[in-house]
Amino acid sequence: MSEINKFSIKNWAESDRPREKLLNKGINSLSDAELIAILIGSGNRNESAVELSKRILKDRINNLNELAQLTVNELTEYKGIGEAKAISIVAALELGKRRRLSEIIKREQISSSKDAFDYFSKYLSDLQYEEFWILLLNTASKIISSHKIGQGGMHKLYVDIKLIVKLALEKNANSIILSHNHPSGSLTPSISDKLLTTKIIKAAKLFDIAILDHIVIYANTYFSFADNELLH
Repeated sequence: MSEINKFSIKNWAESDRPREKLLNKGINSLSDAELIAILIGSGNRNESAVELSKRILKDRINNLNELAQLTVNELTEYKGIGEAKAISIVAALELGKRRRLSEIIKREQISSSKDAFDYFSKYLSDLQYEEFWILLLNTASKIISSHKIGQGGMHKLYVDIKLIVKLALEKNANSIILSHNHPSGSLTPSISDKLLTTKIIKAAKLFDIAILDHIVIYANTYFSFADNELLH
């Protein structure tokens, strides 16, 4: 057997091959690496598709949210991952995020910080720069619409408070949930985060619009101003 062929999944026992395992044992029997191996189909001359997938995941601390932050160009730096394979991985992870968002939109009502995080994470969890979003709600805390208010760099962004109030009035919103991400990895709100939140609360209060929460997001984790009694 050649050096190249010995790493091929085709030479594994049938029960160990990801595709056959899926068919015989069901999708839940597969590990994250095995699912990625199905997407890429083959590895390189030194690794099977599964071994290559395990290595890629290990570099992202075995976290799919961390993996989703990789670009097509970054994925192609792995030997055995060409542009087509990289696009397949990026597309599959994006579909997963959109499915989660669809479930939240179908539910329509936001009743907890976790609901708000689930909604905003689709937009913010994988970004490597800061964005600021708002979610407008009616009197029953059901979603009216969401809007990106600002975009910046790794550590700073500009937020137009007048625009937030204007959108809320135009949509006849009863309440607002704020959210932005921290690409640096720290979930602790900065002093400027707290000052900005206070300014928005005061501005919205003039029009009897409540600020229900401010969600700070990094990857698959979040910090809630409301849960930590910081809305003042």
